Amino acid sequence: MTYDRNPFPEADTDRHALWEMLVRRDIDAFLTQDWGMVEDDFIADSFFGMHAHFLNDADAWRLQFPRLEVYRDEWLRQAAETAKTEFKEPLRDALFRVTNMRDIDVDGDRAVLHKKFNGSVAKADGTLDKLNWQTLYFCRRVGGRWKIAGFVGYMPHPLGR
Repeated sequence: MTYDRNPFPEADTDRHALWEMLVRRDIDAFLTQDWGMVEDDFIADSFFGMHAHFLNDADAWRLQFPRLEVYRDEWLRQAAETAKTEFKEPLRDALFRVTNMRDIDVDGDRAVLHKKFNGSVAKADGTLDKLNWQTLYFCRRVGGRWKIAGFVGYMPHPLGR
């Protein structure tokens, strides 16, 4: 089964482009540890990210990424750590399989995207890497192109349990 198929037709230009940016390009860049592939997807001068620490209590969520450089460093750290892990199945296929980003609200030049991870990836040692969180991305169209303005990430999925 092909998991990397964009669920939005090309005629749905906004949602198609947003999915390509935050699913396909993000996964491919992460797996190759190539920040350069995604660097221009952010509004660098005003970007920020919240870390929910997988907690339902929004009061515990923190401004963990006040600048893009801080997020970039953590993204690269996670990508390098992932690259050291041996998986029993092709990781790219597995990441597409457990990723769902079908809820995308677009209003003019602004969008809110609901990206969910829900599933497991088999490791070579017989254990499972459970992926079970969600992220809300806030995007803006800048110069005719969608970019990430910020996010609230690492929220439990589903929220409220």
